[in-house]
Amino acid sequence: MQLHFSPSMRSITISSSNGFIDLMKIKVAARHISYRTLFHTILILAFLLPFVFILTAVVTLEGVNKCSSFDCLGRRLGPRLLGRVDDSERLVRDFYKILNQVNTEEIPADLKLPNSFSQLVSEMKNNQYDAKTFALMLKAMMEKFEREMRESKFAELMNKHFAASSIPKGIHCLSLRLTDEYSSNAHARKQLPPPELLPLLSDNSYHHFILASDNILAASVVVASAVQSSRDPGKIVFHVITDKKTYAGMHSWFALNPVSPAIVEVKGVHQFDWLTRENVPVLEAVENQNGIRKYYHGNHIAGANLSDTTPRTFASKLQARSPKYISLLNHLRIYLPELFPNLNKVVFLDDDIVIQKDLSPLWDIDLGGKVNGAVETCRGKDEWVMSKRFRNYFNFSHPLVSKYLDPEECAWAYGMNIFDLKTWRKTKIRETYHYWLRENLKSNLTMWKLGTLPPALIAFRGHVHPIDPSWHMLGLGYQNRTNIESVKQAAVIHYNGQSKPWLQIGFEHLRPFWTKYVNYSNDFVRNCHILES
Repeated sequence: MQLHFSPSMRSITISSSNGFIDLMKIKVAARHISYRTLFHTILILAFLLPFVFILTAVVTLEGVNKCSSFDCLGRRLGPRLLGRVDDSERLVRDFYKILNQVNTEEIPADLKLPNSFSQLVSEMKNNQYDAKTFALMLKAMMEKFEREMRESKFAELMNKHFAASSIPKGIHCLSLRLTDEYSSNAHARKQLPPPELLPLLSDNSYHHFILASDNILAASVVVASAVQSSRDPGKIVFHVITDKKTYAGMHSWFALNPVSPAIVEVKGVHQFDWLTRENVPVLEAVENQNGIRKYYHGNHIAGANLSDTTPRTFASKLQARSPKYISLLNHLRIYLPELFPNLNKVVFLDDDIVIQKDLSPLWDIDLGGKVNGAVETCRGKDEWVMSKRFRNYFNFSHPLVSKYLDPEECAWAYGMNIFDLKTWRKTKIRETYHYWLRENLKSNLTMWKLGTLPPALIAFRGHVHPIDPSWHMLGLGYQNRTNIESVKQAAVIHYNGQSKPWLQIGFEHLRPFWTKYVNYSNDFVRNCHILES
């Protein structure tokens, strides 16, 4: 900014610093000028100079955009100074109005939708759509994509259900090869345990574990992890129970792969004299009733209104239809006092768990006269596993359920339970279990649908002693975001849920906790191409 006085003092010029733009020029009459007038003129200029400086700065900054300062300032400040609204704001308001109008309208059935946003833009240019037509097309496209995403999610859940219910080729091969070995190899048929160790099967000074499974590989992991994690494996006795078709293969595995000094007994359900139709009439009905078999083995989509069902609810219903829930092997735990009449205290394990710490302190827990030592599942914040109450398992619109049960009562977990069989024999737990199973059958499975836990929740009411959650961590088959540090600290980790570690749908980062106990060097495992992931 420069100020120039002419030699004759007849003019004063204000120009930019580069000298090319004359911003203001004042001419003074020579004959009538006075010092007083000049003083007033300079005083006025002093007030004007800051504004001129700001104007110059605006010109410089906006020069990049090739925008005249007066023009830019006029467009930006003019409407506001005059109390008018910018056209862009009015356009947005009008568009919101159109969107609200379209939101309440039905989409025409014959409306042809573009397949992509670029195609939509192209059609807008070619057909010169108005705003309402554009909003209608946009709504139809979004609803179409939402339907497709929803259908894809249900298809994913269905495929996952089939994958979880199937038997992997390698595990099926392992069972067949070991069954064949049982018939051809005398070593595979040797007595388990040896005759001299038979008295230890009913010795209550030992730590007795009971495992019911038809999965040989999974059972081997449970036993191996328990033995390797124990401080005194010589005190461990495993009672492995399996079904008739798996018995030969299961016996072969533990006969050919001893876990000394621990003791392993393998028995089939057909070898228990107590398990007769007279003693388990309700379960006989569960396995043979046509309606029940159709429910578990039939079309899982038929009769389901997917438009009114959330993916999570659909996933729960699919899980409830797992065929394992009508297997006698899965209900076997309710008969432990009768199957093992000489034992006082046992730990019952599911086959989808891994033992990471010594479990001998469980036998020192005082159950306070209760029967079942279990981890409660209503004390956590996650929605899938540790926030379960009776309302999550039962249909409280059923009159019998609403009359006798409390929806807010805390649930507990199967998978790792310490049972006081001596106290259990003094109760009516088995009879209560049978009664509610029978009532649910009469009501066509309208009281509950999810497996063996609901009737157990009722039968064991008043007989459960809560144990510390660190003994039993659940949800590794449900939650992909399971905290790894918590997994490492847990005594027992439970892959309950569909994503079992031996399946391809298992979570990759959680699988190593299970695979570390698989004997991949075993000839049968290698020949069946069961490979470490």
